[in-house]
Amino acid sequence: MFASGAGSNLQAICDHLDEQRGSAPAEVVLVVSDREDAGALTRARARGVPAIWVPRERSDRLAALLQEHGVTLIALAGYLRLVPPDVVAAYRGRMLNVHPALLPAFGGRGMYGARVHEAVLRSGARVTGPTVHFVDERFDEGAIIAQWPVPVRTDDTPASLGARVLGVEHRIYPWAVSAVAAGSVRLGADGRTEGAPKFDFDVFTPEPRRHPFTG
Repeated sequence: MFASGAGSNLQAICDHLDEQRGSAPAEVVLVVSDREDAGALTRARARGVPAIWVPRERSDRLAALLQEHGVTLIALAGYLRLVPPDVVAAYRGRMLNVHPALLPAFGGRGMYGARVHEAVLRSGARVTGPTVHFVDERFDEGAIIAQWPVPVRTDDTPASLGARVLGVEHRIYPWAVSAVAAGSVRLGADGRTEGAPKFDFDVFTPEPRRHPFTG
């Protein structure tokens, strides 16, 4: 897994795999960050998972590092750097990312974190939500694997909206990672996603009993 921040999606994926015990289709064997003080590295070390800081100027090390650790699938979890082309090519169809908006809207270079939610609120959009997608050479343009809608409330701030979207990321991203690892979802030869994650929708907490858009 690649992460730049606190690593909450890393934790959600680890917890999901732990719950499956012996039937899990994957295990986390390496966590990489472009920030030496990233919380994701701390979370990984607490689990006994190798956690390595790779600064931007040393991104040429990534391909060899992944091979050294036997990595076969990569999940980006709040990783703020464009992955080097050689790694993208080597892991085409085996690298995923989660974005905090309904792509193709509100994506692209510089669109991450609070910036995304600020843009959603400025636009007047009434629905947002996370997108899980395959990674290609451009920011947020890979084939979409899964999306889940989150209503935008009239009293939302970037922080409140971001918190709700993140909560849904923690639900759908682990399921999507497991589906790709198990082979039930794949990137087809035509560049489109084949298959779909089979979510247990009972795990989603419904919105409060009020109009989702007016609050």
